[in-house]
Amino acid sequence: MFETLSDRLTQVFSTLRGKGRLSAADIDATCREIRIALLEADVALPVVRSFIAQVKERASGEEVSAALNPAQQVIKIVNDELVAILGGETRRLRFAKVPPTVIMLAGLQGSGKTTLAAKLALWLRGQGNTPLLVAADLQRPNAVQQLQVLGEQASVPVFAPSPGNGVGDPVTVARESLAEARHRLHNIVIIDTAGRLGIDEELMRQAIAIRDAVDPDEILFVVDAMIGQDAVSTAQAFLDGVGYDGVVLTKLDGDARGGAALSIAQLTGRPVMFASSGEKLADFDVFHPDRMASRILDLGDVLTLIEQAERTFDEDQATAMAGKLASGEGFTLEDFVEQLAMVRKLGPIGNLLGMLPGAAQNREALSQISDSDLDRAAAIVSSMTPAERRNPKIINGSRRARIAGGSGVTVGEVNSLIVRFMEGQKMMRQMMGGGMPGMPGMRRGSQKAAKQKAKKKQKGGRPGGKPAGRPAGGPPAGPAGGPPAGLPGGPGGFPGALPGGGLPGGLPGGIPGGIPGGDSTFRLPGGPGQGRLGGPPQNLPPGLRGPLPNRRGRPGKKGR
Repeated sequence: MFETLSDRLTQVFSTLRGKGRLSAADIDATCREIRIALLEADVALPVVRSFIAQVKERASGEEVSAALNPAQQVIKIVNDELVAILGGETRRLRFAKVPPTVIMLAGLQGSGKTTLAAKLALWLRGQGNTPLLVAADLQRPNAVQQLQVLGEQASVPVFAPSPGNGVGDPVTVARESLAEARHRLHNIVIIDTAGRLGIDEELMRQAIAIRDAVDPDEILFVVDAMIGQDAVSTAQAFLDGVGYDGVVLTKLDGDARGGAALSIAQLTGRPVMFASSGEKLADFDVFHPDRMASRILDLGDVLTLIEQAERTFDEDQATAMAGKLASGEGFTLEDFVEQLAMVRKLGPIGNLLGMLPGAAQNREALSQISDSDLDRAAAIVSSMTPAERRNPKIINGSRRARIAGGSGVTVGEVNSLIVRFMEGQKMMRQMMGGGMPGMPGMRRGSQKAAKQKAKKKQKGGRPGGKPAGRPAGGPPAGPAGGPPAGLPGGPGGFPGALPGGGLPGGLPGGIPGGIPGGDSTFRLPGGPGQGRLGGPPQNLPPGLRGPLPNRRGRPGKKGR
C-alpha cells in the first residue's frame, strides 16, 4: 500500500547522501519533495502541513548542523515525525477487571467488520483467551451465516439467537450475549454490529443503543484503508456520533495510496490499534507505529518477521534443524523441503522479503519471486528417491531426466536446484568450520598447513627441548616446565651462563635439534669462540649439547 510513498521518499533521501553539510536550500527542497509525496499518497492537508513544519524546524536546528552525517539525521527526523503522526506508541487492548471484556466493532458498510471480528477472535484465542463472537448485524443479508462460518474456521463459538436478514433486535442480542458469556465462562465478547453510512441517522442511533446496553470496554472503529481522504471525515462523524477508543485498518495489502493510515490518528486523536493485511484469518496483528514508519522509509520490519517466525516454527524442530545446518553434511534435500514448508507457513514469500531493509530498491527483482518457485522446488525433491535426497552426488544424467519428468520441469531446472543446494551445503561447512563464505579452499588450506606443521614437529623434535634421539642416560629432567636438574636457572628455563641473558631473538624457545653441520660464521652473542651453529658448542652445558660430529652410529650409543 505504501509503495508509492516509500519510493518517493527513498528517492528524496538519495539526493541528500554524500553531502557533508546541508544548506537551507537543501532542507527547503527536501521538505518540498516530502510534501508532494505525502499529498500524492492522499494524506490529509492539515496533517501534511503540521508534519512539514515539524521536520523543517528540527532539520534547521542544531540537531542536523552538528551531526556527523546530516542526511542520516534528516532521515531520523522524518522517521520520528512519521511515528508521531501514526500514533506514537503501540496501543494495547484494555481488559475489564471483572470478565467479560466487551469489544464493540463499528464502521462503514463493506469495510470488513465481520471478517475482522473473526480475525480478532482468532488472535485473542492465540493469546490464551476464550472469546465469544456475537452476531448483532441483523440488517445485511447472510451476515449471521457469514460470521458463523468464520467462527467455525477460527474455532471460536458464535452467539446468534436471531436469524438476521432483517429479523430480530440487535440491542437485545447484544444484551443477552453478556449473560451467555458469563454462563459459558468466556472472558471476551466481540460484538459485530451492522455497517452504516455516516449520514444514516437510524443506524447511528442503533449503534448508540447497543453501546448504552452493553457498556463496552473498547469500541473499535473499522476503516477501509483504501478509501483515501474520505476516511478522515467518516472517522470524525463516527467519533462525534458513537465515539470510539481505537481504529482498526483493513485491506492494508491493497494497492491504494494509504493516506488514511497517516491521517486518522493525527486528526481524531485516536490511535490505530490493529491492522489487517490479507484475506486469511491469520493476516492480522497489532499496529506498531514505529515499524510502519520503518517500512515506509524502506528501513525494513525485521522485528515483525522475527515474531512471525517465533509463532510459526516449533522450537524443537528449529533446534534440530540448526544442528543439521551446523554440521553441513547432515543437511540433506529432505531437510531442505522441510525448510521450504516452514517458510510457506510464514505467508507469501513476497511479503516476507518486503520486510527486509532495502526491499523497495529491489522491488522489481523481488516481484519475480513467487510462491510457485518454492512449490516447484518441493516438487523436484519429491520426485527423487530417498537415497537421492540423502546423497545428491549419485544423481546422474538419466536420473535427472526421470526427476524432471516426474516433477513437470526441465532438466536444467533440476540441475540448477542440485548445484545451488550443493553450493549452499559447501558454504555452510566453510562458515561452521571457521572459513569465510565465498572463499573456497580456505578451510582446507588451514587444515593442510596444520598437518605439515605437525609433521615437521615430529621430525625435528620439540623446539627448545631435547633433540631427537637424545641418549637415555642424559641429565634427569627437572620440575615440569623448568630446565634439567643440575642446570642453573635463567630466563625462560635456560642456564644463566649464556651470555646476553638468553638465546638470540631469531631462535625463540631454544636451539632446534636438527640444524645441519657446517662452519657457520653466525655465533652466539657474547663474542667469538663461545659457540657456533653447526660446530660443537664450546661452552654449553652437557644437557644442551647436540650430537658430536665425526662419530659413527646414532647419538646415544655406547662410546659417546
